[in-house]
Amino acid sequence: MNGAYLAIAGRLRQELKDLVLVIHRVDRIWGQSAKYPDDSYIDATALNLHGYYSGIERMFEVIAVGVDQTVPEGSHWHIDLLRQMSVEIPGVRPAVIEPSLRDKLDKYRGFRHVVRNVYTYNLDADLIDLLVRQLPETAREVDQAMSDFADLLEGLGQA
Repeated sequence: MNGAYLAIAGRLRQELKDLVLVIHRVDRIWGQSAKYPDDSYIDATALNLHGYYSGIERMFEVIAVGVDQTVPEGSHWHIDLLRQMSVEIPGVRPAVIEPSLRDKLDKYRGFRHVVRNVYTYNLDADLIDLLVRQLPETAREVDQAMSDFADLLEGLGQA
């Protein structure tokens, strides 16, 4: 399992790097929406916020498969996976994220669901603005939590 932990840590670190690019895109595109009243900037920002949470969920899936060895199923698996990451699994791993971060991320998860299931003309610009404004702090917390977890896995992988 040692090599597997190192591989998982590597995947988490790469995903974190990719998320930085998405965050920069969100910031740049949303900044353009303030200058130019064009719905395409709202749509593009929404798509990138969707991508941001999708990247986080990919990291959670990697942990669920490779460490927890159990992935939620059913119609609510997305929220169940998020909850799974916020709890300790005794004898397996500590909680990956704090409940407060889980609650912040749940807003992005919910928004991703909206992006997938409504017409773009129904997107709420005020909600997008709120998520964009909260993104830097949320991203710092995600980066810290996932980096700490990758450090833990690397320690276990080298033991």
